[in-house]
Amino acid sequence: MQVFKALLFLCLSALPVQAQDGLTALARADSSASALVDQGDSLEMMLRLSQPVPFRIFSLDDPRRIVVDFSEVDWTGFDAQAFDTAEGVTDLRVGGFVPGWSRMVMDLAGPYGLVHAEMSRDEAGAVLRLNLDPIASDDFALGAGTPLEAQLVRRSKPDDAVIPRKKFGEGPLKVVLDPGHGGIDPGAERDGVREADLMLSFARELQDVLIRAGGFDVTLTRNDDTFVPLETRLTLAREAGAEVFISLHADAISEGRAEGATLYTLADRASDAASQKLAERHDRADLLAGVDLSDQDDVIAGVLMDMVRNETTPRTDRLAEALVTQLQASVGMHKRPRLEAGFSVLKAPDMPSVLLELGFLSSPKDRAKLNDPAWRTRAAWAIRDALYVWQDEERVAMGKLRK
Repeated sequence: MQVFKALLFLCLSALPVQAQDGLTALARADSSASALVDQGDSLEMMLRLSQPVPFRIFSLDDPRRIVVDFSEVDWTGFDAQAFDTAEGVTDLRVGGFVPGWSRMVMDLAGPYGLVHAEMSRDEAGAVLRLNLDPIASDDFALGAGTPLEAQLVRRSKPDDAVIPRKKFGEGPLKVVLDPGHGGIDPGAERDGVREADLMLSFARELQDVLIRAGGFDVTLTRNDDTFVPLETRLTLAREAGAEVFISLHADAISEGRAEGATLYTLADRASDAASQKLAERHDRADLLAGVDLSDQDDVIAGVLMDMVRNETTPRTDRLAEALVTQLQASVGMHKRPRLEAGFSVLKAPDMPSVLLELGFLSSPKDRAKLNDPAWRTRAAWAIRDALYVWQDEERVAMGKLRK
């Protein structure tokens, strides 16, 4: 067992990366010529690629996952469900992770250790083969963790979490739009439509509407199909000096029916069970992407200052009401247009923040609207008008405070 543990550590933390010369186009993964299967009590993976690429492998605990990073792979058309037929792997996700790296995350039914990993070149390109054997839970936990070269770079320290901002009303309103999901976390998917793609398109359209209107300085938390951790989304907003933070989503529900846009603000207790489940799904983004959550500082908790929140909450409420009023009049909303839940991206106390579910991909009616550029334009106009109304209300409120 001691020899096995040493091999496990070597494979997960120090597996050599093969440098490839003269390769320019991204390697493509072919799920039809690949397989992840049970071999008795063990697991075996054979992944067909159009060319060899550097890779690294490590494990994460709580929950147990195996992560394979590639530099870099195009997963277009990859059928993860057809590829994974192993009972030892309960779920599998692939996609972009950070610039220059793609990722595969395998959720494990039990503790498995890597005993063999090899990428070989052949006439058709390359094949990555992995073999994993069952190991003791303690041994898995001992070998788990993100190697230094695979760790996400944190954008700020807790002390930098709240930064000075310009006086409200001086210069353009600084708006940060947060297109939900991205990269290895595509969000909801229905009929070939991915929430991550749809919200990025809408965020760009909304950014264009606001900039053309004048009086707005607009930043996006992501500008392409890449993964952005929840904490980093707030950090980017602070770096931009955000006076307004709007997170954009279009979820899907597996039970019941839901149609129409819904506007969420932060609360410790959700408005209802559906809102609670929705917040829980959103907050699993980092876990789904294979981020190591075992040694993370609670940056958000470190900046939850009651004084700041007491000042920001009524401003957020006015923002939410303005958005609901304008969206309801323009494109219509859910029968309960405003709800509350504990979304992590709303937990910054120093900026008015809302999460807008623009519609539900699980609703055919909403899908048709979300795919309609004219409908999205009307929604963007409504958000623009709401921001104008909110600014006027803020000036009035501030004037009353100065008296």
